[in-house]
Amino acid sequence: MFDFLDFNILDIIDIVLVAMLLFYAYRLVKGTAAINIFVGIVILYLIWKITDALNMELLSNILGGFMSVGVFALIVVFQQEIRKLLLMLGSSNLANRKTINRYFKIFNTKSNDIESSLNIDALVKSCASLKKQKTGALLVLERNSSLDFLKSSGVEVNMEISVPVIESIFHKSAPLHDGAAIIENNNITTTRVVLPVSNKSGLPKKFGLRHKAAVGITEKTDAVVLVVSEEIGAINYFKDGEKISFGSYKELHDIIAKDMA
Repeated sequence: MFDFLDFNILDIIDIVLVAMLLFYAYRLVKGTAAINIFVGIVILYLIWKITDALNMELLSNILGGFMSVGVFALIVVFQQEIRKLLLMLGSSNLANRKTINRYFKIFNTKSNDIESSLNIDALVKSCASLKKQKTGALLVLERNSSLDFLKSSGVEVNMEISVPVIESIFHKSAPLHDGAAIIENNNITTTRVVLPVSNKSGLPKKFGLRHKAAVGITEKTDAVVLVVSEEIGAINYFKDGEKISFGSYKELHDIIAKDMA
């Protein structure tokens, strides 16, 4: 009767892996129409089981025939979500030391022991300057997930971060201002990068392509993104597909420092 209580370390690992898989699946379908499709499939499955239990053979056979090809139907219906999941897993560096430190704290006892080489002061000052000028900008900060699959769409530059460099890149008449700039460590490695745009429903209507692109890339990877709006001159910060609020430049600096540590 109590055999289910007899489990070992492999069962714990199995549960953790399933939980991670469900978490990634939830991140992919959160706020999209896919969650409604999934609920519909579950309801259809329950109806099939009920008709089978009540010996309603005709309806049960029809639903059973549909459910027998359910795996292929799921692949077709959730094609984009499955692609995003594989892209997310494939671009994640699971053996990265920073990943292990953040989630398991194996190599360090305090999360602030590791400092990023990123010049956050210059980054925040650049955004503040672009905000005053009402110049649009899209800055993607690479963390553990590799963004190499995006860099091929842009122009490789490899320039150290500074206020003049960022201002010159995103100046309205500059040839590199269109698209996103990818920052790795303390260098802008690529500009004019084309980012995937989020299809999430319920996004604010004021979000333009820059903001939707910021949501899209932070949904698929663990990167964080700074967006400077050209229309209203506002600075927005995105992480995990969500906009992160901040009240001052100092608070923005602290948030970036924490996320990049």
